[in-house]
Amino acid sequence: CPLGFGHYNAVDICILETVVIVLLTFLIIAGNLTVIFVFHCAPLLHHYTTSYFIQTMAYADLFVGVSCLVPTLSLLHYATGVHESLTCQVFGYIISVLKSVSMACLACISVDRYLAITKPLSYNQLVTPCRLRICIILIWIYSCLIFLPSFFGWGKPGYHGDIFEWCATSWLTNAYFTGFIVCLLYAPAAFVICFTYFHIFKICRQHTKEINDRRARFPSHEVDAAGETGHSPDRRYAMVLFRITSVFYMLWLPYIIYFLLESSRVLENPALSFLTTWLAISNSFCNCVIYSLSNSVFRLGLRRLSETICSSC
Repeated sequence: CPLGFGHYNAVDICILETVVIVLLTFLIIAGNLTVIFVFHCAPLLHHYTTSYFIQTMAYADLFVGVSCLVPTLSLLHYATGVHESLTCQVFGYIISVLKSVSMACLACISVDRYLAITKPLSYNQLVTPCRLRICIILIWIYSCLIFLPSFFGWGKPGYHGDIFEWCATSWLTNAYFTGFIVCLLYAPAAFVICFTYFHIFKICRQHTKEINDRRARFPSHEVDAAGETGHSPDRRYAMVLFRITSVFYMLWLPYIIYFLLESSRVLENPALSFLTTWLAISNSFCNCVIYSLSNSVFRLGLRRLSETICSSC
């Protein structure tokens, strides 16, 4: 278990940690497998270009859950079969890459919705399936490359809540490497998301105001029909994606802040490290919940998948 919790209740702390990690591992794997199956079984979801990024995030979150089996087996005292330092480095690298993929996908989703609302006539020419696939491939390549320096002794990729003792005592964070990650990943993604959603909701607000003004001047069915078929569906879908993005940053912000403080040697607290890490990792399950509660097409696909499974059983 992470060091520094105190020895008087070490057994209870280890049991609590094991329960938290095992539960999160199960929820993340089960939830994202459900999302992947629903997307394959619900053709209507493929009408959205953002479904490419949503599915990529689901696969990345699924791999997060599979990766969490490593600390789970470690806490349950199963041998990993390899040296602890190598296990720690590979595990930290994989988690960081998957986190980067999710963050980059959220930024690309916001750009996609921005183009859909600001350039509706040329959107289909700008955003094509081929370009989307190339973008997703570039996201994976960029995410894999940006954390590679950690293997050459330049800092820690950012995984805390160290389950392995070697991670906690021998693999230290580096302020320069942390700044490198912030400048090339965290800050650009946050800036793009804030910029695009600010303009998306500003445009939707202006559009809603224009529709209300027209209804006040010309209270006819034609104006009502025009208002209902305008940006309303795009705005609702943008709200779903905005909720996913907001929850992502709310859960990851404590982790990022602690990462910066620990890298600067301002704060080192194993308990806080563990809590912020697994709070952030829990986002891999929250995405499934938010999407299933917010998207009516997804709920319909989930209902059909459940009916198919029940009928086959």
